[in-house]
Amino acid sequence: MKSIQKLATVSAVLSALFTSVASADPVKLNMPSVYPGSLTQLGTAGVRVADTVNLISGGEVKIKFFEPGALVPALEIFDAVSNGSVDAGWSTSGYWGSKNSALNIFATVPFGPQAGEYLAWMWYGDGDKLKNEIYNRHGIQSITCGIHSPETSGWFKKEINSPEDLKGLKMRFYGIGAKVMQKLGVDTQLLAGGDIFPALERGTIDATEFSMPAIDLKLGFYNAAKHNYFPGWHQQSTIQELLVNKKKWDNMTERQQAIIETTCRSNIATQYAEGEAIQAPALAAMKEKGVITHRWNDEMLDAIRNGWVSVLAEEKAANREFESVWNNLEQFREEYATWKNLGYL
Repeated sequence: MKSIQKLATVSAVLSALFTSVASADPVKLNMPSVYPGSLTQLGTAGVRVADTVNLISGGEVKIKFFEPGALVPALEIFDAVSNGSVDAGWSTSGYWGSKNSALNIFATVPFGPQAGEYLAWMWYGDGDKLKNEIYNRHGIQSITCGIHSPETSGWFKKEINSPEDLKGLKMRFYGIGAKVMQKLGVDTQLLAGGDIFPALERGTIDATEFSMPAIDLKLGFYNAAKHNYFPGWHQQSTIQELLVNKKKWDNMTERQQAIIETTCRSNIATQYAEGEAIQAPALAAMKEKGVITHRWNDEMLDAIRNGWVSVLAEEKAANREFESVWNNLEQFREEYATWKNLGYL
């Protein structure tokens, strides 16, 4: 008799669960992207997120990827998600540093952490929590949804041998690293990916950084600038994000939110592994196209690091929230260094 009662109880629970799942209203997210869907890693990762959610959700959640400019201009996605004119966006938080400079810290920072350390802070430190304290005030929920390998630190039309060679150059540069370059006398501007090569070719800019070798190769920067410099001091790893309108997010079921969050974690693993696998072939291809690969000398790296120290002091003084987030990351990194120095070659 007790066995029958237990079976009846289990049956009732399962029935209620399936009824709840079946009765959940499907969620559709129109998701414009900062990056073209065909762009290696940066854009293809966003397409993969949409495709994966659509495949595994059984119709509960549907995401439609939109190319930059198809719904809203690429650099207006923050405002569009905030006011609800679009449901979601595929981006990187450094594009929104003008809204709050602390958002730069959740994308990449000069001389910052590599992928494993960064994700440790985001997921098991306070990174995600602090990030959404900012985004939620603007009606946005941000899900950490991608991470990619180090970038090159610039394409130049002429060889750079000393800090003096940088003075007066016009250069496309992303995030807080741009302020460091300004300390070295560079005139920086932020351009979306598709606008960079035409500007480089026309001479509107003299130099650019954008991403990792495999991506820069596809964009053809080598046709306008032959000198490519490493390491990417400004972006040792870069976090990508899925932005969702906060009201839309809060109205989802826990299961629907979990489908998106689990997809994002899967995407991070796939994107990171792919990014590490495709750089060496890209570098070989660029060599065949006449690209001259350089590594910054100690004088240059010291000058860049000194510029960063100055910028960091200014950013902390200008924005208390930046200072608070930065101090949190630094405390995490100081603790992590004990493990890093012991555990890794």
